[in-house]
Amino acid sequence: MRSVLFAFLPALLALFAPCSHAQLVFAAASLKNALDGVAALSPARPTISYGASSALARQIENGAPALVFISADLDWMDYLERRKLIREGTRRELLGNKLVLIAPAGSKVKTDIGPGFPLAKLLGGGRLATADPNSVPAGKYTRAALEKFGVWDSVAGKLAPTENVRAALLLVARGEAPLGTVYTTDAAVEPKVRIVAVFPDGAHPAIVYPAALTASAPASGPAADFLAFIASPAARRVFEKYGFTPLH
Repeated sequence: MRSVLFAFLPALLALFAPCSHAQLVFAAASLKNALDGVAALSPARPTISYGASSALARQIENGAPALVFISADLDWMDYLERRKLIREGTRRELLGNKLVLIAPAGSKVKTDIGPGFPLAKLLGGGRLATADPNSVPAGKYTRAALEKFGVWDSVAGKLAPTENVRAALLLVARGEAPLGTVYTTDAAVEPKVRIVAVFPDGAHPAIVYPAALTASAPASGPAADFLAFIASPAARRVFEKYGFTPLH
């Protein structure tokens, strides 16, 4: 038994040893492909947890050990900042994006997005896949745009709300929903969907991804280094490759 314990001792010590890199970044699900690419270039090599900005913000509020938070909207960063859970002076507006209407790649649906466009008719007997419009940024942007164009009431009962934007993307890619709303960057990484139309500028609040250190993160060190790196020229090139618009 003693020999077995000694054999596993190095692995056990590695599990509990202090880590030299940024332990945990909480980031909006729509960032996954691009941010994984950025992280691979960063000396910090952080562990990244992806999800809906709303869920991640609440986890931070409840004590989750995130050191960096990157939200898909300003509201959830504001939410943490009001609660003094963001390190003062570290917040920056990082990226922009666009909202699009998508369909399965083989779909023949066509439409122009504007006042009164026939979204309910286009859905037929199906549902519109979208992130939860009550809390998740992509869903909130969707609701704002559909209300602006006067079609929200016609589709509010035909939604397939999901926990994050990538889940909505998956429903359309699988053909389980005839239409969905995601970001252009999500549609770009999924060959089983196509963009039907882009929501015009001004249809909803501007899509902005803010980033900041959490209040529990040290002011300097790997987490701060990673926050600086994601605004670097090298990171900018990766984000642009995936369709994001760097704002810095």
